[in-house]
Amino acid sequence: MRLLRYGQPGQEKPGILDNTGALRDLSGVVPDIAGEVLLPDGLARLRALDLTTLPKVEGAPRIGPCVGRVGKFICIGLNYSDHAAESNMPVPTEPILFMKATSAISGPNDDIVIPKGSQKTDWEVELGIVIGQEARYVSEADALAHVAGYCTVHDVSERAFQLEMGGQWVKGKSADTFGPIGPWLVTADAVPNWNQLGLWLEIDGKRYQNGTTSTMIFGVPYLVSYISQFMSLQPGDIITTGTPPGVGMGQKPPVYLQAGSVVRLGVEGLGEQQQRTVAWQG
Repeated sequence: MRLLRYGQPGQEKPGILDNTGALRDLSGVVPDIAGEVLLPDGLARLRALDLTTLPKVEGAPRIGPCVGRVGKFICIGLNYSDHAAESNMPVPTEPILFMKATSAISGPNDDIVIPKGSQKTDWEVELGIVIGQEARYVSEADALAHVAGYCTVHDVSERAFQLEMGGQWVKGKSADTFGPIGPWLVTADAVPNWNQLGLWLEIDGKRYQNGTTSTMIFGVPYLVSYISQFMSLQPGDIITTGTPPGVGMGQKPPVYLQAGSVVRLGVEGLGEQQQRTVAWQG
């Protein structure tokens, strides 16, 4: 299934794409794509629906973040060895965990706002994991049973805030609009090959990133199991799994986002995003 949320920010309704790609309204069935809806029983209920009986959404509404009420936005750093190399950082021997503020979450086609004082706003296309069933001290063998599905994530980063101002990475990752997710939550049963998905990203039509999840250092089951040893994972939590090489700071010389740039990115089977970058106003 391809689940999504549509409508104005803060007023999104739940939706689903039918077999023809038409958007159907789920608001008469579930209140949101969030919480209990992401549990196995909740997804089974949606899977059993006759989508042709649901209202068709006309026009082209704004597509919002594909998951509502996200409790934790957990990121994995340097999870592709070639990205670690371009970042001049050692390949990690254990997953590098950091958090991204949930207030950074935005829709897949919403503008990216370059923060006040930013000179090094960068891009990162990533595979996102959406947790379904609660995970606490789960084994790697059982980890996928706790995954509701997957989505495209753009882990926007301000490198000076992240790397040149001391402390942890979170302040370079958490500006408003720095976490576009979606367009869809694709349920796990429709993504059996999570480890063979292409990822790509373009700026103003130039391809910078072109990778595959097959080169991740730590795969989805390992990451879910690993993180669950340190914190419980709840329905709707998002884990974004790292980026392949081709980010702006890895270019020679480095290239960063400027107001007026158009960013396009996607993960195979999980949909595309397109964002316009705008300067902070205030």
